[in-house]
Amino acid sequence: MTHLALVRHGQTDWNLAKRIQGSTDIPLNATGRAEAAKTALVLGRDSWDAILTSPLGRAVETAQIIADSLQLGAPQIVPGLVERHYGEAEGLDSAELHERFPGLTFVPGRETHAEVRTRVHAALIEIAEARPGQSVIVVCHGGVISALVRFATGGGRPRPDERIPNGSIHYFSYLGGVLRLDEFNGDPVNELALEAEQAAPQLTNPS
Repeated sequence: MTHLALVRHGQTDWNLAKRIQGSTDIPLNATGRAEAAKTALVLGRDSWDAILTSPLGRAVETAQIIADSLQLGAPQIVPGLVERHYGEAEGLDSAELHERFPGLTFVPGRETHAEVRTRVHAALIEIAEARPGQSVIVVCHGGVISALVRFATGGGRPRPDERIPNGSIHYFSYLGGVLRLDEFNGDPVNELALEAEQAAPQLTNPS
C-alpha cells in the first residue's frame, strides 16, 4: 500500500483577492509561507519517504518549505499535477468572470473537468505505483485535490459545505489499483457513510 498526503499550496495574493489562478504562476505571499511552515509541523508527526510537487511556483515553494523542515531533499516536480487551466478566465474575480462569460457555457482555453480528472488521476496513480509501501507528500492545488477526492469517492465528496483551504492536508491510500480517500482536511472518512454517498444518484457536470 502507498500512503499519500495531498497538500494544497499556501496562500498567494490572487487567493487573497479571490482571483482565478489556474496555470498562471503566482508566488506565495507571506501568509502562504507561514501556512506551508505550519503544514510542515503537522506532517512532521509522521514519517515520509519523498515529496513531489506541481511545477507551478506556489506549489514548488510550499513543497520546498516542507521538504526543508522534514529533511526530505529536493521536491520532485510532476507536470501532471498542475492546476486546472482556466484559459481566458485566469486573473478574473467572480464578478468579472460572470460579466465576461455569462452563464459560463464556454470559456476559451478552459480545461474541462473530465480532462482534469483524467490527467491528475494518471499522475497520482503513477506516483503511487512507483512507490509501493512508501508514504509520500504531494503538493498541488485545490482543483487537483477536488478532482481526486471526487474520483476516490464516486462524486460523494467534497460536499457543498466542504472547502480545500490553503495549506490543508488530505490523506489517500492506494492498493491494488484502488485509490481511497482516508481523511479529508482532518476529517477521517467514515466508510459506511461513504458507501451510502456513492450509492446515491450523483449529479454530473457536462464540462
